[in-house]
Amino acid sequence: MKAKDFDAKFETGEDITKYLNLSKARRPEQEQKRVNVDFPVWMIQSLDKEASRLGVPRQSLIKVLVSEHIQKAHA
Repeated sequence: MKAKDFDAKFETGEDITKYLNLSKARRPEQEQKRVNVDFPVWMIQSLDKEASRLGVPRQSLIKVLVSEHIQKAHA
């Protein structure tokens, strides 16, 4: 398919996902990188209690808390 045909389909609101190879799609600045962090036991217990209260995994809670802190620091 030529680019102009693809653009025309997009502009008319047609679903163009069938023309895309999403297996290699990436979200800029969203790639994952594993890091190891050691926390004191009391902190892990507190994180687990809060994560349980919110119904989310510990890792998700940590990501949210770190993200909020970074956003506040740059505000």
